[in-house]
Amino acid sequence: MKIELVRIFTCPTYTIGKLYVDGEWVCDTLEDTDRGLDQSMSEAEIRKRKVYRQTAIPTGTYKVTMDIPSPKFSQYPFYRKLCKGYLPRLLEVKGFDGILMHCGSTADNSAGCILIGLNTVKGRLTNSQKTYTTFMGLHMLPAKKMKEEITITITRKYKI
Repeated sequence: MKIELVRIFTCPTYTIGKLYVDGEWVCDTLEDTDRGLDQSMSEAEIRKRKVYRQTAIPTGTYKVTMDIPSPKFSQYPFYRKLCKGYLPRLLEVKGFDGILMHCGSTADNSAGCILIGLNTVKGRLTNSQKTYTTFMGLHMLPAKKMKEEITITITRKYKI
């Protein structure tokens, strides 16, 4: 499965994107501020530009796994019921650790992660749990069951 996140807008406090699975639009995303990081940069350069808990991950292509339970989110009843705490986790993101795709409304909920929902209010996501449930049920959980390889490519439509 190929996931594509196209960042369409960034400002000093958040970044909005569109999420596609195998070419089909699925939902909107919200991340921390895009500081122009790219997967081709050295880890030292990324760490120099990164602001802890306020920076979107570098653009690039990453493998995604559904095989590692989240110590934090597996404690929440919503995630335990939906996926037993096994959230989509991006692997080998330079300068970042534990990058997940999960529910949330504002960049304060992100800490570098990718939030799933609908961007119906400026700077926020709405219907996050419902949208996330659909995303997981239609795409991620079946891919996990079939042991399908999952990648995500993150790009931007604007200049930094």
